[in-house]
Amino acid sequence: MNDLELELHSKRLLDFDLLWIFRAQMQGFDRPVTAYLSHVFLAQDTAVGVVFGHVNKGPFGRFDDGHYIITSSIVSVAREGRFWVITTLNSRYVIATFRRDIGRQTLREFQTGNTNHLPL
Repeated sequence: MNDLELELHSKRLLDFDLLWIFRAQMQGFDRPVTAYLSHVFLAQDTAVGVVFGHVNKGPFGRFDDGHYIITSSIVSVAREGRFWVITTLNSRYVIATFRRDIGRQTLREFQTGNTNHLPL
């Protein structure tokens, strides 16, 4: 019989993160949102962050609140109201908060096409 090892890394969302997620939810968006992300930074052509309110949590809790997520390849990043929205092929993620040390810097580098210095 084969053993299956499943690791789900998670982070406790702070009141600060929850406040910004709440503000994003109250803003509303033109198209449906797949999930809200906190502690976000961009790596190569993906986003890494802590997920909240994912519409497809799945049977094993893969997208449960507080779990880390790496998105699929980013198609576009655009500002909608007070928030940045990441669009991938099949999903839309709202950035509630950036990772303090590198988050906004990786967004700027992604927007300018300077992805050589991005993590991963």
